[in-house]
Amino acid sequence: MTFAHRLRPRLVEERASVSPLELFFDLVFVFALTRVTDLMAEDPTGVNLLRGALVMAVLWWSWVGYAWLCNLVRADEGIVRVVMFGAMGAMFITALTIPEAFDDLTGGLDGPVIFALGYFVVRLLHLVMFWVISRTDPQLRGQVLRFAPSMVTGTVFLLIASQLTGTAQTVMWILALAGDYIGTLIGGTDWRLRSISHFAERHGLIIIVALGESIVSIGIGVASLPISWAIIVASLLGLAVSGLLWWSYFDVTSLAVEHAFEKATGARQIKIARNCYSFLHLPMVIGIVMLSLGLKKILSYVGDGNHHRLTDPLYGWPLIALFGGAALYLLALVAFKAYATRSVTVPRVVTAVVLIALLPVVWHIPALATLGVLTAVLLAMIGYEMVRYDQPRDEIRHGAHP
Repeated sequence: MTFAHRLRPRLVEERASVSPLELFFDLVFVFALTRVTDLMAEDPTGVNLLRGALVMAVLWWSWVGYAWLCNLVRADEGIVRVVMFGAMGAMFITALTIPEAFDDLTGGLDGPVIFALGYFVVRLLHLVMFWVISRTDPQLRGQVLRFAPSMVTGTVFLLIASQLTGTAQTVMWILALAGDYIGTLIGGTDWRLRSISHFAERHGLIIIVALGESIVSIGIGVASLPISWAIIVASLLGLAVSGLLWWSYFDVTSLAVEHAFEKATGARQIKIARNCYSFLHLPMVIGIVMLSLGLKKILSYVGDGNHHRLTDPLYGWPLIALFGGAALYLLALVAFKAYATRSVTVPRVVTAVVLIALLPVVWHIPALATLGVLTAVLLAMIGYEMVRYDQPRDEIRHGAHP
């Protein structure tokens, strides 16, 4: 076997599963999520929550490109394996600079510039790999050419942002993301998909990764504190919230969307992949990261008796992140299912509205009680859906019965 043959990309099979290398790639994304949570938790103001969301959107777009790439060619074969490791390195450096993505720390290299350059390398490797595999596919080659300007636009605006501060810097970040996302939206639907099941599984696993970050936040919040009944109760409630969010995605919704995805053809199939998975999974992940911030704060409240009492309320932006993050996640799930299946899950819309409406109510109650309220609301939603949609749920999960 020649060296050139060993480097040749290999196509993904129609019913492929996510490869171990893709899971390994996601470990860098896990680290990046923890850095975003730390960025917001250090000073949980509205500005820092907005910054955290902007950083998440940049990281997400880096990850999404490789989800599309590895749906065409196997991540663990040929030159693609080398590219994946290169992208991991660039993304890891980008994640390391998240605390300096907006404000450069004293000493060392220019943090905002390194962040922008790391993002550029991740995107460039992705684009070059797509250029290579499209050499015998004029339609895909044309799509890649239409996609390239959005990558250049995003990087240029991030580099400009690295030289600015305050509102002007935030505006440049928003323009960078607008160039990426809007450019993709209007760039056409000539992309290729080889395995629907692989694409759906890939995005489902990243939701598990994000939910894993919420569980890590629970543990980190009390890792150095002596165990107590308050910590045990708060930890179990936090784990229940993460479990209920997992349930709301994987029990029926992801299966219903995947079924519609498999039935779609042509441009409709690409639009479901782009809109339901590439676009609408971002607010889900942002919602989970915001929730993680709230959980981390609550655990530190109930566990650290030297600085807080059990009667202290969670208020301000951490509380908004906790309830607002859960609401954002649910609304993104509603849109995710609605676009693919053309059916709106009304109980989830109602639940999201209830969570926002409860903010003034829980603003002044103990933090542990606030977490109990959130758990109860989500549990009531899941319980209602289990009873109200019992038959369609059974058909989606197990097939229609005669």
